[in-house]
Amino acid sequence: MTDPIIEDKIFEKADFPKSVFQPGIYDNCSFLNCNFYEADLSGIRFSECSFIACNLGLARMYKTSLSNTVFKDCKLLGLRFDTCSTFILSFSFDTCILNHSSFCNLKLKKTSFSNSQLQEVDFTGCDLSNSVFDYCNLKGVIFENTILEKADFSNSFNYSIDPELNKIKKAQFTFPGVLGLLHKYDIDVKY
Repeated sequence: MTDPIIEDKIFEKADFPKSVFQPGIYDNCSFLNCNFYEADLSGIRFSECSFIACNLGLARMYKTSLSNTVFKDCKLLGLRFDTCSTFILSFSFDTCILNHSSFCNLKLKKTSFSNSQLQEVDFTGCDLSNSVFDYCNLKGVIFENTILEKADFSNSFNYSIDPELNKIKKAQFTFPGVLGLLHKYDIDVKY
């Protein structure tokens, strides 16, 4: 049996944890003010979809496909993006709360994180080359064995990145945020 294809549909104010979310392929669909809290989105394919002002906190996303998916003004607390399908994985985040989420070992080149909270997010083993962190709170984020080459942290804050454990060649930083590269040395910088 093949999965149904749902195209160009707008879902508004739907409460999916209480109703069953139909498995299938969602192409160019919009989800507006929907509640996916603790919903099981496993195996579902989203292509060219947008999630606006949705709550996806603790949703299960095992082998979920996210291709050119946009998240705006969403709560994405505790999501395991690292369990998603890696085939054509691409998304962007604008004004989202991603605290306690995991992106471990994913290839996320050129990913955009804008005006978002990423507190205690795990990027261990990720390739974030050419990604942009624009006005993001990165308090407690784990960067370990992470490729951050040409990544832009110019406007972000509260990060701590160990240059000895990550690849940061040509990454962009500004003062005072750049001091986050020195945390492990426990030194006082006067300015």
